[in-house]
Parts: sequence; structure tokens; C-alpha cells
Amino acid sequence: MGVPISNLSNEETVDLLTERVTNNKKTIIYTPNTEIVMMCQKNEKLSSIIRQGDLVLPDGIGLVVGSKLKRVPLKERVTGVDTSLALVEVAKKHNKKVFLLGGKPGVAELAMKKLNESHEGIVVGCHHGYFKGVHLGAPGDGEEAVVIEQINRSGADILFVGLGSPNQEQWIYSNQSLVNTNTIIGNGGTIDVLSGQVRRAPVVFQKIGLEWLYRLVKDPKRIKRQIMLPEFIIKIMFGSKDIVRKLKKD
Repeated sequence: MGVPISNLSNEETVDLLTERVTNNKKTIIYTPNTEIVMMCQKNEKLSSIIRQGDLVLPDGIGLVVGSKLKRVPLKERVTGVDTSLALVEVAKKHNKKVFLLGGKPGVAELAMKKLNESHEGIVVGCHHGYFKGVHLGAPGDGEEAVVIEQINRSGADILFVGLGSPNQEQWIYSNQSLVNTNTIIGNGGTIDVLSGQVRRAPVVFQKIGLEWLYRLVKDPKRIKRQIMLPEFIIKIMFGSKDIVRKLKKD
């Protein structure tokens, strides 16, 4: 469907990121789920941006199911939340620092406080996502410049960008050369989870791939987003030939 996915296990992902973080290699990480892949079918710009990522991790169980249906199975689901938590541990072990960007005003501050309590000052700065910038159709705005300066001044090595898709991917793509952090991950609602404002599904739901169902029960309004899962499976089974031909032609 035009979105290449890094076929790594969680353990392999952590090993690779540890090597890249400790050697200060620039690494852009995107974490698409089923909804984002479907979004890419109508948004060529988003699709192009994700294709240029260094790591594109399968955040949605639908991607794993779809890969098995096409007989090119992904090893497992690798979520943005789990990868972000792993990056925090890597940062702690190797004396690296983290900056949090995203969420509503006050949320990033709360996440920063919680992480610093458990990881001894690992987060060196944060900013909410409600500033004028390329993600809100205002590229080069003065507010965005101030945020970038704050990130660089903090001395952070790793940047979490939780602005939602496609905003976070667009922001990372447009500003990756302006920020001094070597590792940048677009991780959706991870900052909300780290702050405690949003609870993850119980581990049993995560392990059997039903985290989406737990979240749907908790928030029925998500039904409009979750309906994309069956649409995705149908597209995988019957509608991907034209996309493959287009990619080969390109």
C-alpha cells in the first residue's frame, strides 16, 4: 500500500536504537498504525514523508495481520509507546537527555515531572503542541522558531514529537535539519500516556492485539477511526495491485 515497514522485533528495535543513539546517528522514527497507512492512500505527501523515515515501525495490529494475509509477515507489533519507553531507558543508561513536544498545555509538563521523578532528570525540556508552526499551516512562524530554539538550548539528544498524524510527520520532516537532537520519534499520544492523563490497555489486551478494542470501549467516539481497520484489510486483500505497480514504476 505504499508504506514500507521495518520488519524488526521489539528487541531488535531496541538494539538498533541503542547503537544509533550511543553513536549519535541521526535517526527519524515514524510509528504508523492502520489509520495512518489508510491516510497515506489519500495523502501522497504524508506517504512520501513516512517512506523517508529511518525506522517505520508497525504500531497497529492491523499492519501485522495484513502482512500475514499477504504472506510477508511482520515479526510483531512495535508500538510508539513501547519504543519511546525503551528510548528513555537507553537515554538513562547512556547519559542522554530527552525533550517532550506535544499534547495540550500542561500535559507535557506533567509527563516531564513524572519521568524525572522515576529517571533522575532524564527530561531536560518540554513544550505543548499548540503553537503556530508548519503542523498548523504556519511554516516558519515566530512561535515555531522559539520552540526550536528551546529544544536546541536544552541540549536534548532525543525528541518526542506527539502532535498527531499527519501533523507530527510534517513537523519532523520540515524541521529535522533545524533541531540538534539526533533521534526524533513521532509518537502520537505517548506524551498523554507518560503524563498519566491516558491509560494504556491492560497488558493482556496488548498481548493479544486487542488494545484498539479496549480504547474503543473506553471512548466509543473512536468508532469513526476504528472503522478503517476492516477497510484496510479489504484493501490489502483486493486493492493493492495498482499500488504495487505504481511503486515499481516510480
